[in-house]
Amino acid sequence: MKYYPTEKIRNVVLIGHSGSGKTSLTEAMAYNSGVTTRMGKVEDGNTISDFDSEEVRRQISIYTTLVPLEWSEYKVNILDTPGYPDFVGETKGGIRAADAGIILVDAVSGVEVGTELTWNYFDERNLPRAVVIQKMNRDNANYERVLTELKEIFDVRFVLTQLPIGRQEDFKGVADLITMKAYMGDDKGPTDFPADLKDQAEELRVELIDAIAEQNDDILMKYLEGEDLTPEEITAGLQAGIGNGEIVPVFLTAATRNVGAVALMEAISSYFPHPGEMPAEIATCPGSEEEVELPPKADGPLAALVFKTVADPYVGKLNYLRVVSGEFHADTRVWNANRDEEERVGPVLVTRGKEQSHVEKLALGDIGAVAKLSVTATGDTLCLKDSQYLLKPPVYPHPLFSVAVHPKSKQDAAKIGTALTRLTEEDPTLTWHFEQGTKETILSGMGDIHIDIAVHHMESKFGVGINTTLPKVPYQETISRSASSSYRHKKQTGGAGQFAEVYMEVKPLPRGSGFEYDTSRVFGGAISNSFFPSIQKGIRSALDKGALAGYPVVDVRCEVFDGKEHPVDSKDIAFQIAGREVFKKAFMEAKPVLLEPIMKVRVIVPDEYVGDIMGDLNTRRAIIQGMGQEKGKSVITALVPLAEMQRYAIELRSITQGRGIFFMEYSHYEQVPEHVTEEVIAAIKREQEKKE
Repeated sequence: MKYYPTEKIRNVVLIGHSGSGKTSLTEAMAYNSGVTTRMGKVEDGNTISDFDSEEVRRQISIYTTLVPLEWSEYKVNILDTPGYPDFVGETKGGIRAADAGIILVDAVSGVEVGTELTWNYFDERNLPRAVVIQKMNRDNANYERVLTELKEIFDVRFVLTQLPIGRQEDFKGVADLITMKAYMGDDKGPTDFPADLKDQAEELRVELIDAIAEQNDDILMKYLEGEDLTPEEITAGLQAGIGNGEIVPVFLTAATRNVGAVALMEAISSYFPHPGEMPAEIATCPGSEEEVELPPKADGPLAALVFKTVADPYVGKLNYLRVVSGEFHADTRVWNANRDEEERVGPVLVTRGKEQSHVEKLALGDIGAVAKLSVTATGDTLCLKDSQYLLKPPVYPHPLFSVAVHPKSKQDAAKIGTALTRLTEEDPTLTWHFEQGTKETILSGMGDIHIDIAVHHMESKFGVGINTTLPKVPYQETISRSASSSYRHKKQTGGAGQFAEVYMEVKPLPRGSGFEYDTSRVFGGAISNSFFPSIQKGIRSALDKGALAGYPVVDVRCEVFDGKEHPVDSKDIAFQIAGREVFKKAFMEAKPVLLEPIMKVRVIVPDEYVGDIMGDLNTRRAIIQGMGQEKGKSVITALVPLAEMQRYAIELRSITQGRGIFFMEYSHYEQVPEHVTEEVIAAIKREQEKKE
């Protein structure tokens, strides 16, 4: 692919609910630009965007795919993102690399919960946007109803730019209200505007020109005086309105029939902003919190943001980057400001799906990839050592679904840590950790399909086989009152003996206090100072595995107030054992209780599901904190025990037919009700009996 200067580049991200037709639209645009000789189909598994084996098998997009197209002297970088909420990390990365976004809305289903969520992602970056009403050829397709929904839900000015030629099954073209030309299916050139649509077009065009004229005072005065605007003035006004977010143009397509794709490509080239027109990026310098502006200048200091990382089985790790300032050259050395290390850049790649080609450099604002960087990961900034900047990476949501992972073999056990680390480098919405309280390795993601694909890739990409189970809840143990006890350890088996006697009082502490140890109440040298650390060591060994149910003990104060020792037989190990055992005795006498993690949950659903959701949450021991409305949808906030939320991602999808979403984050630990505690302890005993 040839070099394109900044003003000829358009970076556009396609966003939409799963099944809204993003990949099909990308395929239609690729076909019209000459990339392919025939349009692929998602169901046939032969599209440019969905080339991964899992994408082909599941017939959904899993990754954000870069598809650069050459159209009328322009390079249009299309970023085709997944619509399934499990892959929000990929979507956020695509948005971070784009200069404008296109939201696809199904002409039958209309505005979905996922539509509103992605709209909010655009708001986070103040990204210019347009709407494409897709699948206009479907039965019951109704663009007027969808447009009304958009206007009711979102507080922006939507402007219809096209009229359909034909309805539903007979949809065969679009009549463009800006150029007053028609685009008919596979016909790549515009034709005359249909005569039977001119009356309707005149009325809608007045609304369109009104919005355009308001973008410039001189044009507005001319328009108010009754003069016609020139095509150049209309183009300039529409560019300004889209760029500042005051106009959201609406287009109509039926991608699988290749209707509307050519008109959309013309609009992207003519009206969407190029990278040099975007606002300055806000960056920081390493070691400083002070923010600096980094304007998009080709002769500015180099700054490129890595927005996506792929573990390619053939070329190794592949880092996708967007050039924010300066130009990015092949075969050079750059500085990773996040890792404080130098990276050697080899060939710079331009990818189109799974195809790759080499280029000498990327212009300001262009998107490309670099292979085999040593330390660079998603969210890192590549710059020069003498002018370092840290660009803001995408902000990813908290994981919502977790599994415990277990290696299938000893060979897998040796490689599991490295494989999990590489997996999470590729996808920032995946995290893993070892849960000390349950002794399990936990892999967390955005949903069950997300985790399922991650497990598949563990084996296919990294050669590590794992099984998954529902994680054990990381309960904690503590006490609800003070208690005292004593323990004498005495061992005499010939030769040197062991002797230690310890008196201890345990007291509850406020939540989050941890563990406190005090020996100030011991008087008269009943226990030598040298044995106090031994007692503490014994107590700490008991803290890791509590006496009630085997979970870690927290928020306890241990006060040693008396004891005895023997001049010959007392030693370190004796006081360790005595400290451990007296703690267990006192702990069990202090009315021990279980603590469970409580999650703050926010559920967003259409109004018709509110009753079902409320009823379901009540069965999960939820404390409802509030209800409200957000852009036409109901929002329920609640505090819910983690034990009741481990499969909620699956169950919410079932309750709402995939139309509900939720967010969850850790809030605090709280005492488990007595009847639940009995169930937990009984389950642990049954598990231990099975092992025996």
